[in-house]
Amino acid sequence: MDWWLNGCILFLATASLTMIYSAKPSLFYQQSVWFILAFITIIIFAQIDWRPLINYRWIIFSIYFFSIALLVVTYFFAPVIRDTRSWLVFGPVQFQTSEFAKLGLIILFSYFFARRHIGIAHWYNLLIPFFYFAIPAGLVLLQPDMGTTLILLGLWLGYLFISGIKQRHILIGLVFFIALGFWGWNSFLKDYQKERIIGLFNPGYDPLGINYNTIQSKIAIGSAGLWGKGFHQGTQVQLGFLPEPATDFIFASFIEEWGLSGGFLLLGIFGLLIFRIIKAGLLCENNFGKLVCLGTIVVFMLHFMFNIGSNIGLLPVIGLPLPFFSYGGSSLLTNAILIGIIQNIVVRFNL
Repeated sequence: MDWWLNGCILFLATASLTMIYSAKPSLFYQQSVWFILAFITIIIFAQIDWRPLINYRWIIFSIYFFSIALLVVTYFFAPVIRDTRSWLVFGPVQFQTSEFAKLGLIILFSYFFARRHIGIAHWYNLLIPFFYFAIPAGLVLLQPDMGTTLILLGLWLGYLFISGIKQRHILIGLVFFIALGFWGWNSFLKDYQKERIIGLFNPGYDPLGINYNTIQSKIAIGSAGLWGKGFHQGTQVQLGFLPEPATDFIFASFIEEWGLSGGFLLLGIFGLLIFRIIKAGLLCENNFGKLVCLGTIVVFMLHFMFNIGSNIGLLPVIGLPLPFFSYGGSSLLTNAILIGIIQNIVVRFNL
């Protein structure tokens, strides 16, 4: 196995649990259990030889349609939590089904583009993956969960770009999405989502309402200094000014207590994590394995960009976790499965 990759995840797990214990001690033991399950998941998936499985089309589509079925069940039976129907509740455990949709789409896209990338210029090969993306994206949008919808969109676009799509197709798609954006502003976006976008471009707008979270996050980061205020000493976190310090704003929480030096170390570990995945993808001799690495990188980078961007006021807050760092079991287990598959690539191809 790639122990540099495992080492990055172990560091992130340690830093995450340290920050969660400081910010929300009540969540520490539950997240510790999720991390134990995540490491077990990585070990198990690293041992499964997936190469014979991808020769069976029905297995790939079974995974995809199972993720669709979970989204349908969620829409009809999930309780409303934080104004969305995103979690299936099993006693004390909440499972966010849209996380599994990312995994299902990565596996299906990797299977599809591994076989169709040569003829990707044909409209037929462009429309099929669009419908693969549109079905789960539409169900997620109905929850409503704009953040996960953007991740699924990024996956589709990422696979198109790496497959050599023509420039004229890019221009046509750009015009289409601009038009879709204007239409969606009035048709799909909720009032609070519109407010967040307005607040992004006007930082002084509604400082006690829509911009409150971002303002407190920037105060936490700006007051940290080089070495931070120390463990359990962050005023914005400990006094309750910074909302969601273990999930949406855990990056700001971490910097307030561990400083810019801790923040740069965290960024460096994320960079090393992505680098090791890129290396595994480049050295893999199998197109399916290469494309799984690509999908994983797209998901991690988009989560990284949106989470940290919202913490420093460059992007709206859309509730996306920081991989292997924010509190939450669904995201953690999904990411662990992806890392397990990549570790399997490393093992099987002796990378």
